[in-house]
Amino acid sequence: MDRQKALAKATELVDQMTTEEMISQLRYDAPAIERLGIPEYNWWNEGLHGVARAGTATMFPQAIGLGASWDKELLGQVGEVIAEEGRAKYNAFSKQEDRDIYKGLTYWSPNVNLFRDPRWGRGQETYGEDPVLISELAIPFIKGLQGDGEHMKLAACAKHFAVHSGPEALRHSFDAKASKKDMYETYLPQFEACVKEAKVESVMGAYNRVNGQPACAQDYLMNDVLRGDWGFEGHYVSDCWALRDFHENHRVTKCMEDSAALAINTGCDLNCGCTYLVLDKAVKQGKVKKETVRQAAIRLFTTRFLLGLFEETEFDNIPYSKVECKEHLALSAKAAAESVVLLKNDNILPIDQNKYKTIAVIGPNADSRKALEGNYHGTTSEHITVIEGIRRAMPDTRILYSEGCDIIDKKPDFLAREFNRISEAVAATINSDMAILVLGLNENLEGEEGDTGNQFASGDKIDLQIPPTQRVLCEKVYEAAKEKDIPVIVIMMTGSAMDMRDAEKNSKAILQAWYPGALGGYEIGKILTGEVNPSAKLPVTVYNSTEDLPEFTDYSMKNRTYRYIETTPMYPFGYGLNYSDIKIAAANAGDKDFASASKEGIKIQVELTNDSKIDGEEVVQIYVKNDDSNETMHPHLAAFERVAVAAGAKATVEIEVPASSFTTVDDEGIRAVRAASAEIFVGLGQPDDRTKELTGKDSIAIKI
Repeated sequence: MDRQKALAKATELVDQMTTEEMISQLRYDAPAIERLGIPEYNWWNEGLHGVARAGTATMFPQAIGLGASWDKELLGQVGEVIAEEGRAKYNAFSKQEDRDIYKGLTYWSPNVNLFRDPRWGRGQETYGEDPVLISELAIPFIKGLQGDGEHMKLAACAKHFAVHSGPEALRHSFDAKASKKDMYETYLPQFEACVKEAKVESVMGAYNRVNGQPACAQDYLMNDVLRGDWGFEGHYVSDCWALRDFHENHRVTKCMEDSAALAINTGCDLNCGCTYLVLDKAVKQGKVKKETVRQAAIRLFTTRFLLGLFEETEFDNIPYSKVECKEHLALSAKAAAESVVLLKNDNILPIDQNKYKTIAVIGPNADSRKALEGNYHGTTSEHITVIEGIRRAMPDTRILYSEGCDIIDKKPDFLAREFNRISEAVAATINSDMAILVLGLNENLEGEEGDTGNQFASGDKIDLQIPPTQRVLCEKVYEAAKEKDIPVIVIMMTGSAMDMRDAEKNSKAILQAWYPGALGGYEIGKILTGEVNPSAKLPVTVYNSTEDLPEFTDYSMKNRTYRYIETTPMYPFGYGLNYSDIKIAAANAGDKDFASASKEGIKIQVELTNDSKIDGEEVVQIYVKNDDSNETMHPHLAAFERVAVAAGAKATVEIEVPASSFTTVDDEGIRAVRAASAEIFVGLGQPDDRTKELTGKDSIAIKI
């Protein structure tokens, strides 16, 4: 059903409602209107990396892990699986007249905020720190969720519009101040891509203010930009209970009625919360026009008609057996394999199982189910933890296991306790041929403000260190391993970039595994043994410490992310190793010059060679540096493609660099072509000294 037809049906239905009935439909938990045959509907559902909070579902790696795959096709397939399982669940639940929360077809995913600061607890929900990477992954994910059939399969939501990335503890009262340049260069491009290219059905506003106005009533962003410049036709939804913040925390209004009026008059159609319960009073007081209520209701019912909620659809027969089916689990495993970044390898991986007969697997995340999940997750019928994955991948190897310590220090005197698990970890180490430390965090230590069990309540990290208990554990294991002269491998399971300096100094190999999903442990085991060749790339910069970062509350992009960093990172954005020896043999831009490239884009032909005996996949990354004073400090990502190269073979790929890559943003936020020339860098990482130092591979520079 096209939008105009859905709009006509929505208008006809809404025009039969009283104003009070219209108002009732602007809540996330919209009640039934029996006289019009409208069943109750709950708009709140989540599908960040699998159907969430609605029982059993296929669990994919957390979004940051999907971001590390740099695999556009994979993200589309993940979206399709979530949509199929979401429809299967909806079909089953609605037949039982169960229309409760997390059981509808409107999914509040993906999170396309930019991971500005690694301390942000919700950064794990994003695809990384670069607008192009986020856009190129969000577009196929949204298309996978929504489908291209007669009806929309699910309705996706781009959140949180638009300048939002912590601090979590302050989000209900914080004013994020961003310059026009930073807005249009960093905070807005991925939302624009979701609207213009993916045709996302809804957009969710953030909790914080943006340059003085609450994000859910930010007139410039919502009307001039979103509905004006970008032509957004879907509906706008508030983050949950964000409208209450207007009067309670932001203090831009004096009461609920004023908050409801400000939100709906600015264009917030749907209230996740309870503030719109007083809209009837606001209408009677003359603060809101009935036509404004009608317009919001029409937008919401347009979405419901697009989903086919009032008629038979082509999705009605999707069976419940599709939930966590064999094919979907196989895709989850593939996603996990593609999400793990190999950061360091001093000729220790893959593990020689003939040499290393006994291996100590140590750490609080080694046998942790929670470390597989991340936040906003569903329920899985099977968890394969890291130690279980290692056992499956190395069935003939003797495994000595020690949890070593709690994931976080729960008692100040933990070192003085009589039965100290660190002693067990040391014993396991000195009685093994190799030690594998499985460290990190989980959703209780980084996540969203107010999450149950979250360590700091705010969800953010105070620094980039692993918890003190784990630091002591590492110190003791490193000492024991050094004394016995055995290698240590570190597996870091977190949703963000941590301080890796000790691991870099004391280990022979490092894997950044994120939160790899229900089956992630097995894929990690297969990477360790070489059955799977790692292929992921960092979607974020790994800084040395918080000393390299500006104040968390500073929303200026100065010295943030790879585009503006003023220090040398531990590991750069776009970096990742594999077991093959893949190089870029040649890169050619044809005979195009800057003038034509800046108007039409440019196609780069890239030839790769694999001089090893191992099949592999690489991510060809193209960066651009325009000859203009408004350009970002360092070359910016312009395009990328994932390419498979067989052992001893060559592969070619053509990558299109869009014309927008040759534009820059000035201080007024105006994006335009200002340069007369540019340099294009084609490589397997950034064109920077740190990447070259770590990989020994140069980017190929093309001047136009």
